[in-house]
Amino acid sequence: MGRISRVKDIFAITILLLGAMLVLVYFNEPQPCYQESAISEGHKSSRKTSSLLRWHQKMKPGNLSQDLPTICKRNTTVATISSFESFSPMIQDFLYYRHCRSFPMILDLPDKCGGADEPEDVFLLLVIKSSPKNYERREVLRKTWAEERSYKGKMIRRIFIIGTDGSGFEKERLNQLVMLEHQHYSDVLQWDFKDSFFNLTLKQILFLQWMERRCPQARFLLNGDDDVFANTNNMVEYLQSLKDNDGSKHLFTGQLLRYSPPVREPWSKYFVPFLVYQKDFYPAYCSGGGYLLSGYTASVIYKISASIQILPIDDVYMGMCLAALKLNPDSHMGVKTLWYVPSKKVDTYHPCFLKELLLMHKFPPSDVYFLWHQINNPNLNCNTKT
Repeated sequence: MGRISRVKDIFAITILLLGAMLVLVYFNEPQPCYQESAISEGHKSSRKTSSLLRWHQKMKPGNLSQDLPTICKRNTTVATISSFESFSPMIQDFLYYRHCRSFPMILDLPDKCGGADEPEDVFLLLVIKSSPKNYERREVLRKTWAEERSYKGKMIRRIFIIGTDGSGFEKERLNQLVMLEHQHYSDVLQWDFKDSFFNLTLKQILFLQWMERRCPQARFLLNGDDDVFANTNNMVEYLQSLKDNDGSKHLFTGQLLRYSPPVREPWSKYFVPFLVYQKDFYPAYCSGGGYLLSGYTASVIYKISASIQILPIDDVYMGMCLAALKLNPDSHMGVKTLWYVPSKKVDTYHPCFLKELLLMHKFPPSDVYFLWHQINNPNLNCNTKT
């Protein structure tokens, strides 16, 4: 009997040890990490990010991203730079997180280009930079030049690229709004970083990363703001006319800027301190309001971007990547990021002045809606004196 008792004791001890080991394994198992927002309220920890993602997961739309990168912590050593305290909070935050290139994706579009099994021949992918607050702009674009359609046998697809904005209840409402749009239209890519002017370059890099994975077959892209007027029909015709380029060769065209110096005045929106960019002039680049590029060029820019330090001015950064690749941006006379008609006797918005162009910047939503219908009016006659 004593022997049986000892066997029972050994068995019980073994069970207890196994239970203890399971408990230890459970509590020490690595949990999914969430990255700190590039510009967060008070530089708080990533618990808010985790909460935001959990809220989205409750919505269960089926195409939320499951890619949850590890935490990217701010580089506190930059605060020791002698001039650091003189910079605005926006520039300070940019410097803290300049090294971060991967953020949790909140909303994904895995099948926007047909998916891996049945990839769609996307001729023109409209990549529109927006922010959560710009709902009216997105709604008008969906009904006008950014409508997904086939034009002259060529497929046009639309994507809005967005971060997060606001704080507290406002941030929650805005993210619910973006989620509802996403569920209805399936056209929003959203990452959990602060949607700000100095994070536009980050937004571009994250999109190119997504494209490399989800839509590498897109032939051409329009990269533009949500306040431009784009004649996407003309764009298709122009791109079709490139007989020696089906998207597999270099193309980067828009309103070309050369020998532009960095803005050194701290009061300016475009202020770039010497600490961030040391040269006297930027490389040639196309104005960020809107430009066209080939799928090939988008891919090689993404690959080279890993070795190019982030600059907060996104269109300049694209020029820096092109310079590193020894590829040139080109000028297109149909892209007018600053639009005016040099006569007070003529309506600036007369459709005959806009009908032959590719892109103009800037327009409020009501004017975009009006002009799109005007230039597509079958009764429009531009042969008579306007």
